[in-house]
Amino acid sequence: MTQTTDDRDNRRYLKLMAPRTRGEKFAWLDPSAAYVNAESFHAMLDDLVEPFGEGEIDVVAGLDAAGFVLGAGLATRLRTGFLTIRKSGKIPVEFDVVPMNNYSGQTQHMEMRKPAFAKGTRVLLVDQWIETGGTMKAGIELVERQGGVVAGVAVVCIEDNDATKAMYDKYKMVSCVVPGSEIQAQCNSQTLESFKTFQPEHCFPDLDRPDRA
Repeated sequence: MTQTTDDRDNRRYLKLMAPRTRGEKFAWLDPSAAYVNAESFHAMLDDLVEPFGEGEIDVVAGLDAAGFVLGAGLATRLRTGFLTIRKSGKIPVEFDVVPMNNYSGQTQHMEMRKPAFAKGTRVLLVDQWIETGGTMKAGIELVERQGGVVAGVAVVCIEDNDATKAMYDKYKMVSCVVPGSEIQAQCNSQTLESFKTFQPEHCFPDLDRPDRA
């Protein structure tokens, strides 16, 4: 059954995102609680893979480290290979490197193995979140520097700002949070209404499901 905009705006798994509890230096939410729930995780993958047709993507690239989770899942769904784009000091082979500023304003470096793919390879870049766009822009630069084609960007949410608008103008951008929705407005404010009632046990795997041996 085709989802309506209202159905997509009320995606249940977004309510399983956990609020930050360890202070301002950490990201404002944690989606890993939603990943551990099977129904939630697979629904997220369904929504992120849906816009991409068969044969549209040659390889999925996940950005260190949160992008590895969704990226590997999407690569499995798309039946492609998976490429890691790492933070500095992790790759044991020749690599390209790009400096970037993260969401906290700190300068970091992103690295990708060299060579990673043939020129013209269509790459889907995956991360957890796009806030300032620094990490994703570094990933895009690394892919394009080696002659790859950025065929899409897939994340949980893309905050609305000038940097992300420029990405929308140039690339195929896909997120779990529907642009223009009420939940998008909440994400732009870096809070979710569901934080008020969040309970970790609601995310736990179902141990009573009928198919469990």
